[in-house]
Amino acid sequence: MKSVVIEAAKARKVLAVIRLVNGGLALLAPQFLLRRLGTDPDRDPSGIYPFRMFGIRTILIGADLLLLTGEQSRRASKMAVVIHASDTASAATCLVKGYLPRRAGVVATLISSVNTILAVIAARGADE
Repeated sequence: MKSVVIEAAKARKVLAVIRLVNGGLALLAPQFLLRRLGTDPDRDPSGIYPFRMFGIRTILIGADLLLLTGEQSRRASKMAVVIHASDTASAATCLVKGYLPRRAGVVATLISSVNTILAVIAARGADE
């Protein structure tokens, strides 16, 4: 089996694009993301506000990965590990406790895990 190796700079860019897309969707189309999590925002729109807050922050930290250089870039790459590891733990907790439908919880946990792996790769390369 062929192994896949991704360099730190590419991991950082891929993670930035993921953040920009997810942040944009959360900010501009939170109902879409809420439906993907198995909720009905027409019946219960309470998730719209926190998704929009999440959205702008996610856009800004995604932009950091693309635009910052030097020490600021290294710090942003290292903070990404903490952010995405926390997201993974949160998604897994929601899955285990039944706060999300099973399928949505599994998908959220897998996506967050991939983001964490990308963040670790980017952070390792930040010191090179």
